[in-house]
Amino acid sequence: MPRFLHVGCGPKRKNQTVKAFADRAWEEVTLDIDENVRPDIVDKLPEMSHVASDSFDAVYSAHNIEHLYPHEVSLALQAMQRVLKQDGFVILTCPDLQTIGERLSQGDIETPLYESGRGPVSPIDMLFGFRPAMESGNLYMAHHTGFTLKSLRDACIRSGFAKFFGFRRPSRHDLWGLATKSQKTDEEVRELGKIYLNPV
Repeated sequence: MPRFLHVGCGPKRKNQTVKAFADRAWEEVTLDIDENVRPDIVDKLPEMSHVASDSFDAVYSAHNIEHLYPHEVSLALQAMQRVLKQDGFVILTCPDLQTIGERLSQGDIETPLYESGRGPVSPIDMLFGFRPAMESGNLYMAHHTGFTLKSLRDACIRSGFAKFFGFRRPSRHDLWGLATKSQKTDEEVRELGKIYLNPV
């Protein structure tokens, strides 16, 4: 059975990731810095030092990479690559700074862009972290960096991933990317994207 590592899972589990991983064919192993969410592995980016090398078929990391400091991004991506098997891949999601920038250019940073399960989210939340969570003491929610689709792709390739496929979702203000550890053709990586970049 293929296994995926759910990095920064929080309270979410496989049925809240992507359709392919929600299937019973995939085994989920959860990882989080917060032991209160009861992950399988208590660990953190960028090192993931408690995770064995070459041990997972995929890594799923939703809205984690923006919480790192810029100099930690390559370390985290290299750690994700390290824990993947040779034919493995990583799925990354994060806020889309290009979309946020379009709202900022209008001088508006506080009008909500969308309603999340935890309340309204404004451009300032997407830039610096979800304010209600931080106000309640969860400073893990602070954002220290950000990405456009191009910069996310460049970060993955610079960190040693062989191929990247991704897209923007302007209506949802986020980016989705898939990076492979081994070399793929453009068609092969697009096919992987069609299969795995489908949110539940």
